Amino acid sequence: MAKVTKAKTLYVCTECGGQSAKWQGQCPACQQWNTLVESVAEAATGGNRFGLIAEAGKLQRLSEVEAREEARIPSGVSEFDRVLGGGLVAGGVVLIGGDPGIGKSTLLLQSLSAMGSTRQVLYVSGEESAQQIALRAKRLDADAKQVHVLAEINLEKIQATIQSEKPEVVVIDSIQTLYSSALTSAPGSVAQVRECAAQLTRVAKSGGATIILVGHVTKEGALAGPRVLEHMVDTVLYFEGDTHSSFRLIRAFKNRYGAVNELGVFAMSEKGLKGVSNPSALFLSQHSGEVAGSCVMVTQEGTRPILVEIQALVDEAHAPNPRRLSVGLEQNRLALLLAVLHRHSGIVCFDQDVFINAVGGVRITEPAADLAVMMAVVSSLKSKPLPAKLVVFGEVGLAGEVRPVQRGQERLREAAKLGFTHALIPAANQPKQPINGLTVIAVERIEDAVVRFRDGFR
Repeated sequence: MAKVTKAKTLYVCTECGGQSAKWQGQCPACQQWNTLVESVAEAATGGNRFGLIAEAGKLQRLSEVEAREEARIPSGVSEFDRVLGGGLVAGGVVLIGGDPGIGKSTLLLQSLSAMGSTRQVLYVSGEESAQQIALRAKRLDADAKQVHVLAEINLEKIQATIQSEKPEVVVIDSIQTLYSSALTSAPGSVAQVRECAAQLTRVAKSGGATIILVGHVTKEGALAGPRVLEHMVDTVLYFEGDTHSSFRLIRAFKNRYGAVNELGVFAMSEKGLKGVSNPSALFLSQHSGEVAGSCVMVTQEGTRPILVEIQALVDEAHAPNPRRLSVGLEQNRLALLLAVLHRHSGIVCFDQDVFINAVGGVRITEPAADLAVMMAVVSSLKSKPLPAKLVVFGEVGLAGEVRPVQRGQERLREAAKLGFTHALIPAANQPKQPINGLTVIAVERIEDAVVRFRDGFR
């Protein structure tokens, strides 16, 4: 009887790609816990895959390299172009991730349908059949006559198709479903995802085609697969949104051709995703009158200022430990701001439950929301509403000082454009030239802002 050889296995870290001969609780390379997964070891090939003798590379002086702006390819969706930094770039690789059903495939199919009239595009689907994609295009009422579809998960066949058809834009949906015949591991494994992404990136750089990779996310919200996947590509986008809401957000966390932290806002409808030109209207509640605990701030998302309503509810605590709950803002930051408010303004909240919410499901990470959060807390505690046409922004330090924030002039102009008449801002952000229709109230410390509140901002 022929002797059957058992396939050799090894354990690969999902975070750094390090390998270990046996399973361990902690990766010996990056020290992360519970990240080693079983994989089949690849058979070693004889010889040097790059050649025994390599030729020396050609050196260039950096001063002699011609620096020019890359030409942009409009995606056909204005909000998508905004996040990309003006459009797609020939030879660029874009990775977009998001929760299942958030609208990734819908957005990319709409974009390819818009570009198909002037450019050759290709939609590679490893999760759906061509019939399913056609049904989605019909449901979206998209003109997808010029969109070529390939239902394939074999990497080598996809590469051959790209080289023969030479499309300008290629969508791979998704990178976790592809596999290479050179590897024996299953699709979606660390080795397969890393190898397929590397090969597709090489195809994009050598052939000039723009490749958009769709990536799955883990239950924590991070992109599935090795961390090196985000380093390979040129742009990393995250699709966010609440499944109970029709609004979707796209954030750029990495962009070699544009600004990071740019934000695109979409509304999901029966005909697909539609860009929202004025997102401030989404994040401002429509109150019939002035409401205590409500404060409007201006946050900066990339190059776009957006007005967001911050709501606070301060109520007497009925338990030994008062609750501190924050939705859309950092919870530890809330505890810090309440301590500063007590220390420097005498506003006591240690026996009160404090709840903070950013309207519309938006997440605010910049410290420019500090002053707005504190004013909303004071307003709710005193049951005294802030003026309806007041906008607030500013960072607050531990010593009680109100620090300036970046792009203060743009924030003020956006507030004035939307009809706000008063602005409570840091003294260092006070404009040199007055802004028509906007009265600026500049403060240097948090106690000054509380005094202005008590006086009705006169």
